[in-house]
Amino acid sequence: MTSLTMAIVIVFVMGYLCIALESLTKVNKAPVALLMCVACWTLFMINPADYIVPFIPELAGNTAGIVTHVGESLKEHLGETAETLFFLMGAMTIVEIVDTNGGFNFVRDALKTQSKRGLLWRIAFMTFFLSAILDNLTTSIVMIMVLRKLVSDHKDRLIYASLIVIAANSGGAFSPIGDVTTIMLWIKGVITTAGVMKEIFIPSLISVVIPTLILQMSLKGELSKAQAATEGDSLDFSAAERKIVFFLGVGGLLFVPIFRYLTDLPPFMGILLVLSVLWLTTELFYRNKHNISDGMKKRVTKLLSRLDMSTILFFLGILMAVACLEEIGVLHGLGSWLNSASGGNHYLVTGIIGVASSIVDNVPLVAGCMGMYPIAPTGDMAVDGIFWQLLAYCAGVGGSMLIIGSAAGVVVMGLEKITFGWYMKRITWVAFVGYVAGILTYWVERM
Repeated sequence: MTSLTMAIVIVFVMGYLCIALESLTKVNKAPVALLMCVACWTLFMINPADYIVPFIPELAGNTAGIVTHVGESLKEHLGETAETLFFLMGAMTIVEIVDTNGGFNFVRDALKTQSKRGLLWRIAFMTFFLSAILDNLTTSIVMIMVLRKLVSDHKDRLIYASLIVIAANSGGAFSPIGDVTTIMLWIKGVITTAGVMKEIFIPSLISVVIPTLILQMSLKGELSKAQAATEGDSLDFSAAERKIVFFLGVGGLLFVPIFRYLTDLPPFMGILLVLSVLWLTTELFYRNKHNISDGMKKRVTKLLSRLDMSTILFFLGILMAVACLEEIGVLHGLGSWLNSASGGNHYLVTGIIGVASSIVDNVPLVAGCMGMYPIAPTGDMAVDGIFWQLLAYCAGVGGSMLIIGSAAGVVVMGLEKITFGWYMKRITWVAFVGYVAGILTYWVERM
């Protein structure tokens, strides 16, 4: 490892530590992530030829060509990041529209119970199965909005919110459209829909059931009654209009994977379609109201200002900083080292990758694995082989071990103001136990 590469890694580690210790430093994680991103890429530009020329020898001595190549690479990474960010912003806005106009009252009523533990189990299973249909990011946003209508005590809500992160990541792991990494593996052709759902469903379910059993011990008694203002806030629209808003919003989110399949356009385009239709519908509803002075506060133009932009910028900084690590070959080198150090033990390799995915983004980790390991005609590396199915499970479920280890965790962290330290102290070990239990379940299945 060169001194320049070491400097980039040190900057990333230092920035990550500052993010991890946010509860102690009292410094918002977004500016730290952005500064870390810029610092990593600035160091990269000190001598980009060291990283580019070995792969593109014809650029040796061509400074202008190297700079142009870096610019193109940076735009490519930014484009991939922007797809995620626009999807996130669109999904958050859709959920905010549905929530503000009372659309989630139906889901709230379906989950309603006075038992704290009963609610924990209902939320766990609904999040788990919903995440397999939607993506884990959108599911987390929806469930947090519903949770706010059911639980007024913030301390209790932190427990429920943490389980939402675990259940959303686990639910996304057994579905080819439930998580970005499973989508990548599915499109690559290393896993099939039938194969991953048949083999990974039970391990994913176990990885939720075990943490739920543990976390229910932290909840006793019954819930206090929901705030009286909750229902009153949604009376601008009639019951029929609220149902339309709900089905357009949630049904539209369900339609996004279908839209992708039909058009081959990226998911964020489907999200923009749903957002535009839902936005137009609510505008037409408000246009026909006689007194819209209060309703003006709930129109989409006002709701956009309520989006948590600090979370968006934090996500931007993290993803672009990880892209720099990918560009200098650190992630690829880590994967190669794991393979040689484990002696080809695929359970150990994928297990470690899962733990690593809770520290850095799982997308480049999975992308590195796909580029590093060829598809074999038979054996563990074949289509639906042990390695690829375990990679789908571990990369998805492993992100639950740290609050910033997944998109779902990052969003819930922002929405419920969960600190990194609190999650690590109370939830990390719980998620790890479920994670290992799922791997053991898969091992028993394949014996």
